[in-house]
Amino acid sequence: MPPGTGGMKKTTGPVWLFIVCLTIVLPIVLAQIPQAKTNVREKEKQILDKILQPNLYDRRIRPSGANGTDGPTIVVINLMFRSFPTISDNKMEYSTILTFREEWLDERLKYNDFNGKIKYLTLTDPYKVWMPDLFFSNEREGHFHDIIVPNVYVRIFPNGAVLYSIRISLTLSCPMNLKLYPLDRQTCTLSMISYGWTTEDLVFQWKQIDPVQVARNMHLPRFILEKFQTDLCNSITNTGEYSCLKVNLLFKREFSYYLIQIYIPCCMLVIVSWVSFWLDSNAVPARVSLGVTTLLTMATQTTGINNSLPPVSYTKAIDVWTGVCLTFVFGALLEFALVNYASRSDAHREKLKKQRRQWEMERERDQQAMVMEAAAAAAVVESRMDDGSTTFAMKPLPRLRNDGITLDKSRPLHSSYDFHLGIRSSSVGNNSNCWRSWISKFPSRSKRIDVISRIIFPVMFALFNLIYWSTYLFREGSEEE
Repeated sequence: MPPGTGGMKKTTGPVWLFIVCLTIVLPIVLAQIPQAKTNVREKEKQILDKILQPNLYDRRIRPSGANGTDGPTIVVINLMFRSFPTISDNKMEYSTILTFREEWLDERLKYNDFNGKIKYLTLTDPYKVWMPDLFFSNEREGHFHDIIVPNVYVRIFPNGAVLYSIRISLTLSCPMNLKLYPLDRQTCTLSMISYGWTTEDLVFQWKQIDPVQVARNMHLPRFILEKFQTDLCNSITNTGEYSCLKVNLLFKREFSYYLIQIYIPCCMLVIVSWVSFWLDSNAVPARVSLGVTTLLTMATQTTGINNSLPPVSYTKAIDVWTGVCLTFVFGALLEFALVNYASRSDAHREKLKKQRRQWEMERERDQQAMVMEAAAAAAVVESRMDDGSTTFAMKPLPRLRNDGITLDKSRPLHSSYDFHLGIRSSSVGNNSNCWRSWISKFPSRSKRIDVISRIIFPVMFALFNLIYWSTYLFREGSEEE
């Protein structure tokens, strides 16, 4: 063995032992030392400061077209209707609260997502990036929601996609056709159009999936949202063609409200006006009060209905209903005027008949007295002839003449009365005409008018209801189809 060899072996052994121990202990020690984590929020700030530098990004310039071409910027739109607070027939407008969203691609805003750690960047100030110049063409009023903070945000995704979302309240015009009111359906439109960018620079498109959403359990006042339909409505003016989108909202009016508030009360007023037909014709204060009260109530009801609707040039279904009901109530009042006139005429006729009977009785008494005087004179002459008197004077017997003033006793007293009514008397055994035989049970004209009105008015009103509902319900069904 050379000198020094044994010493090297003794030195190498402890070195290898140290290396092995270091290899085992070092990973364990390093694992327990806390590593410095990536500050995502700080990275987001750095990214925003970088991509929104004024020398790199100008919000006045629109993004490029699809695939980086010079074509128009494509903006995808979708809506969510949260509520419809009012739908006004008088002003022909409706209000809505909605969430409005726009999506487009701006390649200037691309950034590194750090292996998926940053899904998107959020801005609360939408004016730091380019925005489409969209406006609502049929808007009358509108405002943003700022409680507690402005309800708006902008999300920027790593590929440069931008999502703009805002909550707004709008009052929009809605021209209505009220010919079938209140059995109608109304179509209201929400139109969105570019103000300054033509279709060569900006194009709006509906989102492919669920372009329009409606909040669940949404209740509308007096209406039901039956369906909605999205469509295009590009506008061509002197300055060019502008991209436009619209959504048509079909509202069906709730008829139960109008049935309870309008139709049933009007029917009740018309029926109440018929009560006067069962009152005595001499109860003038009661019948006049009933007729005037129902007429004024019906007129007030009609005025209230018209005040809630705009003045239009055509006749509405509710105008036909209220007009006919008002006519029936007014007809009941006129019927009492006719009954009152007939009653006074009957009373005057009975008075004349009574006077004529009295005059006839006096004339018969005078004729009987004259007959008795003539018989007495004849008895005196006869007695003188029996005494043998040769000279005597004979008075002529009074002549009974019919001067045409007396009534024919063979003719009934009420024959002229029946002739005035235009109804000829029929024999008791004649059953050929039940109507005349039944009507002849009521001797006075006023009573006959009341009895006929009790039948004619309800029959005519029932016939009107049949025609009214069959006509307008059929038109409503055809309009729905």
